[in-house]
Amino acid sequence: MEKIETLKRWIDESDNIVFFGGAGVSTESGIPDFRSVDGLYNQKYRYPPETILSHTFFERYPDEFYEFYRDKLIVDGAQPNACHLRLTELEREGKLRGVITQNIDGLHQKAGSVNVLELHGSLLRNYCAKCGKRYEVGFVTSARGVPKCSCGGIVRPDVVLYEEGLDQDVLAKSVQFIRNADVLIVGGTSLVVYPAAGLVNYYRGSKLALINRSETSYDGIASLLIKEKIGEVFSKI
Repeated sequence: MEKIETLKRWIDESDNIVFFGGAGVSTESGIPDFRSVDGLYNQKYRYPPETILSHTFFERYPDEFYEFYRDKLIVDGAQPNACHLRLTELEREGKLRGVITQNIDGLHQKAGSVNVLELHGSLLRNYCAKCGKRYEVGFVTSARGVPKCSCGGIVRPDVVLYEEGLDQDVLAKSVQFIRNADVLIVGGTSLVVYPAAGLVNYYRGSKLALINRSETSYDGIASLLIKEKIGEVFSKI
């Protein structure tokens, strides 16, 4: 409780807060994460999820890619939780400068957040790999087999697959946000996926709060370490 009170004080005293989050932010909204005991990476498929979600697999076996995509990545009815909603409030109060997320579910925007940097893209945006035409997620989920554009090209989700690089503009903005932050709150991420995890190294301040139930390689440098569910923490601040 003392740690949460400290975090609350930091928030009350600052108007330059940045939040950097991962899969743990969305698990409380019913979206499975990849690396927990019950996550996608520990379920059994014909191919490992890491393989299915790679650029090479997408190119070679699009049918199986989209079967997995529709079955496991699109979660109907998922709603923002206490963390998403409190972050939106902090932004509206002029305290939170931006949200940097590794998630691809669009829940931060659904909660009302405006300044959101999506490191790995979004499942809600889709485009033709041939002509670039944009499509809503409903087009992909309702299509049979591999979704095709009117030009004949494959319509793919606007997400960063394994073997693909991050958007350099989004990465640069994320670095700038973190470098200039007074308070940096990192939550719901194991900080093992690079280059995203390395963003923490750009923080220059003295108020780094790390909220994650499991250990991370950054625990030792955190100014404040809270090992509780992130939604519960944010409901108290």
